[in-house]
Amino acid sequence: MLRVVVLVSGGGTNLQALIDSIEKGEIQNAQIVGVISNNKNAFALERAKNHGIFSECVSAKDYENRGDFHMALLAAINNLKPDLIVLAGYLVVIPPEVIQEYSGRIINIHPSLIPSFCGTGYYGLKVHEEVLKRGVKVTGATVHFVDEGTDTGPIILQKAVEVKDRDDPKTLQRRVMEEAEWILLPKAVGLIAAKKG
Repeated sequence: MLRVVVLVSGGGTNLQALIDSIEKGEIQNAQIVGVISNNKNAFALERAKNHGIFSECVSAKDYENRGDFHMALLAAINNLKPDLIVLAGYLVVIPPEVIQEYSGRIINIHPSLIPSFCGTGYYGLKVHEEVLKRGVKVTGATVHFVDEGTDTGPIILQKAVEVKDRDDPKTLQRRVMEEAEWILLPKAVGLIAAKKG
């Protein structure tokens, strides 16, 4: 059984897509053993609670310095003994300590077709604003492994989404989630779980 820990900062729609796929049996051989957020008000924590999944908040605001926060985050993750860490809208740079400890076992969902519209500063609505500003006709989402860079790890899956003339950043964000993110993330976790056997 693949033990999955999900790190999330906000509403947790990608977390919900994973929960639904596991509960429906679309993802075999995987279990979400914990949800960690840096935001105590994240609705993702509520989603976890509603499905009987352990959840906790580990926030940088509760620590005197970044180093203490990084060690606390690593300790919280280690306590859950994950095989895979999923970043599902986690708006904190992953500390090097975590990347080293879980090398090749951290994946992220990004709301564009990497290498376009990615890297430092590209997250949330900002990605979709830039897509519209550039006038591209196709965007999408990418699931990739996490390394020391920002959105630079090996790509696992991508899915394209058409940009429509009437789109604004919010409508485009919603469509990218519905047509790409909520499909790709469960698929990627399913592939990794299948490999675990």
